[in-house]
Amino acid sequence: MNVFADEATEERGENARLSSFVGAMALGDLVKSTLGPKGMNKILQSASTSQITVTNDGATILKSIHLDNPAAKILVNISKVQDDEVGDGTTSVCVLASELLREAEKLVTIQKIHPQTVVEGFRIASKASLDALEKSAVDNASNESNFRKDLFNIARTTLSSKVLSQDKDYFANLAVDAVLRLKGSTDLEHIQIIKKPGGKLTDSYLDEGFILDKQIATNSPKRIENAKILIANTSMDTDKIKIFGARVRVDGTGKLAELERAEKEKMKAKVQQIAAHGVTCFVNRQLIYNYPESLLAESGIMSIEHADFEGVERLALVTGGEIASTFDAPDKVKIGRCDLIEEIMIGEDKLIKFSGVAAGQACTVVLRGATSQMVEEAERSLHDALSVLSQTVKETRVTLGGGCAEMLMSCKVDEAARTVKGKKALAVEGFARALRQMPTILADNGGYDSSDLVTKLRAAHYEGRSDAGLDMDKGEIASMKDLGVTESYKLKKQVVVSASEAAEMILRVDNILRSTPRRREAH
Repeated sequence: MNVFADEATEERGENARLSSFVGAMALGDLVKSTLGPKGMNKILQSASTSQITVTNDGATILKSIHLDNPAAKILVNISKVQDDEVGDGTTSVCVLASELLREAEKLVTIQKIHPQTVVEGFRIASKASLDALEKSAVDNASNESNFRKDLFNIARTTLSSKVLSQDKDYFANLAVDAVLRLKGSTDLEHIQIIKKPGGKLTDSYLDEGFILDKQIATNSPKRIENAKILIANTSMDTDKIKIFGARVRVDGTGKLAELERAEKEKMKAKVQQIAAHGVTCFVNRQLIYNYPESLLAESGIMSIEHADFEGVERLALVTGGEIASTFDAPDKVKIGRCDLIEEIMIGEDKLIKFSGVAAGQACTVVLRGATSQMVEEAERSLHDALSVLSQTVKETRVTLGGGCAEMLMSCKVDEAARTVKGKKALAVEGFARALRQMPTILADNGGYDSSDLVTKLRAAHYEGRSDAGLDMDKGEIASMKDLGVTESYKLKKQVVVSASEAAEMILRVDNILRSTPRRREAH
């Protein structure tokens, strides 16, 4: 008997579980090939605008695809959380969760182990792997030069799997300099990224100060030292009659001239109020128009109009000012300050540079590249590196990459499995196999013999070489410490926690209920 409304569907027991497993594993297989330094790119094409994006960033790929499978949507959500929380590891978390579910599927369907028993086993394994990861983590926060080296290595490792891998040393230095300027803050708002297609990737540079992608008004001063900046979001034309559809009728042209004169007087009064603040630069989010512009120029005030809202907010943040919309009380408005405002050229475009801003940690990264897609992908790559570094400055422990941390955890989980009694032990072993899949996928993506390399890597760890990992350039086992392949402890921990929690959640599913689609009435 069907208790649901028309067209509502239900999948039960084995079918529901299988549907969840298949969806999650398919999503893992989709992004698997982008993992690691030899990962491949995906082209994403929008159906509506035909705009294309070329990327190997897991979060960007997963955000862009529309899914029908509920379990696959859970994996998309954990990759989004990973992106928000740490900034990198979005592909790893999705692949690990799908590999855990692949192991769980074998246990549930072939060996007929109850899902709750598998969940218990996964929890034991997850705890053992996190303990092993914590013991292997190293903290160099007390030694400034070693810590900077750690940050540099983390940035190199993060960038080695991105489009910037050819110039990873250059961009790693750039990212570390930008993050260390923040002096421990994780607020990346202070780091502005400006994208200008043209030139090559290594033409990109870090500029101290703030760059606004606008132009200075005509007749305004083009260079000001020791600037006092008033940042505003106000309409500079006259206040319109606010009643919709209202009209003003006049008897003759003389009256019209009077109206225009009154409007001009209002504009003049507003400009006088602005000048009364004693500022030398006026930045407005809205248009300034010709007449107020000429009045400001006469007063020797540089005017910049139509600055986008993000630009205005960030400018207020770095110059120590605030955004004003009324000018009646000059003493209550916080004025922004900087040492120098000047026009600069990037490529063929003129931009405005604010040097010596009040917030000394502010800086701008100017990205160049051959195509707009290249510059977009470079920005995504750099954003990941900056996010991971800013989190590492807070949580200073680091661990080793190149499949080293995963193999270390896998060995410890295998050891833990020997002490577990009952069917749970099979689930613990399954967790260890899933962790070993990470270096396997890395080797496969590099075109190497993964079964040979991963068995050698496991043997190296059992021999006590706890820093052994995959050298993806030579296709052999090497010391990750010597190669400087370092990753953030927080990133690795988050990957294991999120993946195991998501796998547990999907394992517990025994029913999928789909509601009736909303009917659209024909008009």
